[in-house]
Amino acid sequence: MEYTRAEIINGVWLTHIRSDKFKTACLSITLLTQLQRESAAMNALLPLVLRRGTARYTDMEAISRRLDELYGAAIEPVVRRIGEIQCLGFFASVPEEDYLPAGADTLRGTCELMGQMLLAPNTRGGLLLPDYVDSERDKLIEMIRARLNDKLSYSVSRCIEEMCCCENFAVSRFGDEESAAAIRYQKLTKQYRNLIQTSPIEIFYCGRAEEKRVESLLRDALSTLPRGEIDYDIGTDVRLNALEETPREYTEQMNVTQAKLVIGWRLGKAMDDPNPAALRLFASLFGGSTASKLFVNVREKLSLCYFASAVADVHKGVLLAYAGTEADNVERAKEEIFAQLASIASGEITDEELSAARADVKSALKSALDVQGALEGFYLSAALDGADYSPEELSALVDDVTKEELVAIARGCECDMIYTLTGDGSEEDDGEDAADPGEEELRAFEEDENGNPDEEI
Repeated sequence: MEYTRAEIINGVWLTHIRSDKFKTACLSITLLTQLQRESAAMNALLPLVLRRGTARYTDMEAISRRLDELYGAAIEPVVRRIGEIQCLGFFASVPEEDYLPAGADTLRGTCELMGQMLLAPNTRGGLLLPDYVDSERDKLIEMIRARLNDKLSYSVSRCIEEMCCCENFAVSRFGDEESAAAIRYQKLTKQYRNLIQTSPIEIFYCGRAEEKRVESLLRDALSTLPRGEIDYDIGTDVRLNALEETPREYTEQMNVTQAKLVIGWRLGKAMDDPNPAALRLFASLFGGSTASKLFVNVREKLSLCYFASAVADVHKGVLLAYAGTEADNVERAKEEIFAQLASIASGEITDEELSAARADVKSALKSALDVQGALEGFYLSAALDGADYSPEELSALVDDVTKEELVAIARGCECDMIYTLTGDGSEEDDGEDAADPGEEELRAFEEDENGNPDEEI
C-alpha cells in the first residue's frame, strides 16, 4: 500500500492509500471540532440531516436513485469521538471502476454527491428544512436513550461520566437527551455554517485511483467550501493523576441480574511521552485478550466473572477494566483485578504472557489492513495524534517494547473511579445472559479508540 498525506485546500487534508487489494474503494470526509456538552448533540445531528437531501437530490429517494446509478455506491453519516475531539461527516463505499462497464465514473459521481451533501443541503430560505431536522432529532434522541439497552456499554459510559465529570471526555459523541430535545432548525443551521467555515477537515481515500485524480475530484467537489479562520485549537486534555488521593466509588441500582463492575485508572507518567506500541501491549497483557491476566486469572482460574477485560484510550490516557459478575462476587472480583495490575507492576510477567500479548496486538494491526473502515479509523486516529506511521510500522514497534516499559506503565497507573451497577431487588429479568461478550465489549469505550466507522451510526 502506498501512503501519502497532503493539504489540498485550506484546512483540508487528504490521506491517500493506493491499493489494488479491494474491489471497492472507500472515501470519508470528516469535520473535526472540540467535543463540548453544549454543542455535541447539534454536531451529531448535522450529518443525519445533511444525508436527507441536497439542493439537486432533494430527498432520500432521489439520493438512492443517484447511488443506484453509481452502481450501488453507499454514503452513510458518521459520528465519532476520538479523545475529546468530535468527528462528524460521511463514509462512502465506491465500486471500483476496473470491475464496471467502460465509462463508469463512480469515483467522480460519489465525490460530487458527497460534496453536495456537505455544501449544498436542501434548504428553504437558506435554512435547513424543519421536517428533516425534527425527524432526525427524534431518531437521535432514541439513539441516546438506547444506551440503556446494553448494560455493559451503559456501565462503561457511566464510569467515564463520573470519573471525568469535569472534563469533555465525559460527553457522549451524541450529546445528551436534554440538549438534543432543544435543537431547532434555525439553531442547527447556524451551527452548520460555523462548522463548515472553521472546522479542520480530514479526508481519507483507499482504492485504486491515483492520488492526483482523487485530489482533483475532491477539489472540484469542494470548490464552494467556505473557509474562514480555521479552528486548530482543538485537542484532548490529558489528566495524569487521579482527582483524589483515594479512588472515588459510585454504585447504581437497576433491574439487572448480572452486576457490572468498571474500574478506571489514569495512565499517569506514561502519557508524558506516550508510546502507542507499549500502551497497546500493556492493555492486551492486562485484559485485552483471552490470554490476558484478567481473563486467565479472574475469569478462568477463579471463576469470579462471566467476563473480565480491559481497554486503554491512548488519546485520553485512561485505562478501564470491566467485568460482569454475580453481586456476591463484586468485592472479590474488584480485589483480584487490582491484584493482577499489581502483578504487572511488580514484574510478574512470563515470557508466554508477553508473547501472547505481542501476538494479539500485531494480529489486530494486521487485520486492520484487510478492512478499509479499520484503515480509515487508524489513519484518522494517527492524524489527530500527529503521528506518521502505518499499521505495519506500529506492529514492528511492538516487538521493541520491553518488559520494563510495561512495568513502568503499570506502576504509573492511578485508580480514579470504581463504578458498580447492581440489581435493585426487582423480580424481573433484564434479559441478559452470562456469556462472555467477546469483541463486543470493545465498543463500550464509546466509539472505539481508533474511530472505526464500521461500528458507527
